[in-house]
Amino acid sequence: MITDSIGSLRQIQAHFDQLAAQRPTSSASSASADLFARLIGALAAQDKVAAVSASGTTGSSIVNAAAKYEGVPYVLGGTSSSGIDCSGLVQRSLSDVGIKVGRLVSDQARAGTAVPSLAQAKPGDLIVLDGGEHIVIYAGNGNVIHAPDVGRSVTLTKAWFTDADIVTIRRVSPDSGGVGGNGAQPTKAAMAATAVARSSAEALQALIAAQTSMLAGSLA
Repeated sequence: MITDSIGSLRQIQAHFDQLAAQRPTSSASSASADLFARLIGALAAQDKVAAVSASGTTGSSIVNAAAKYEGVPYVLGGTSSSGIDCSGLVQRSLSDVGIKVGRLVSDQARAGTAVPSLAQAKPGDLIVLDGGEHIVIYAGNGNVIHAPDVGRSVTLTKAWFTDADIVTIRRVSPDSGGVGGNGAQPTKAAMAATAVARSSAEALQALIAAQTSMLAGSLA
C-alpha cells in the first residue's frame, strides 16, 4: 500500500539523517533530504488520487447518473433536465461522472472499446440500435435506460432487442478499461494518477543516486 511505503520511506530517511548528522556539510545529505521530501509528497498525493479513483467512475455510477434523468421528457436536440434526447442523455450522464464523449450517436458509437455481444454487456455500456439512430445505456439484469421518442420520457425498461438489432456495444467506464480509446477521454483523476506516478518514479531514481553517492562518501 502507498501509505505503508510512505512509512518505510520515513524510517529510511531517519537512518540517513543520522548519517548526515555526522557530516553536516555534505551537499549530498542536503540533496537527499530534499528528495525524500519530494518523494513522500508525491506518494501522499498518489494515495489521495487512488482513493478518489477507488470511489470514482464505474459502470454503476454511469447508470446512477442516467437514472437521475428518469421522467425527463424527450426533446430532440435536448441535453438538460428540462428535455433530452437519446444521445443527449448519454453525453450528459457520462459528463456528470467525468467522461467526455461526442454529442451525436455516431460519435458515441466509436467511444471506448467494443463489447462482442449483449450477453457480455456490463452496467454503463452504451448500446447503439436502429442502424445507428438510437442509443441506450445498459443498466444490468437485462435492463436499459434511454430517452425513447417524442411524447415519452427517459425510462428504465427491459431490453426489447437482440444481438441482431445491435450496431455496436461500447464500454466507456474506467473500471472496465474502456476509457481513452476512439473518442472517450480519460478522467482528470486518471491523468493526475499518471502524472504523479511518473513524478514518483523520477524522484525515486534521483534519491537512489544521491544516497548511493552519500554512502560511498561515508565509506571513503
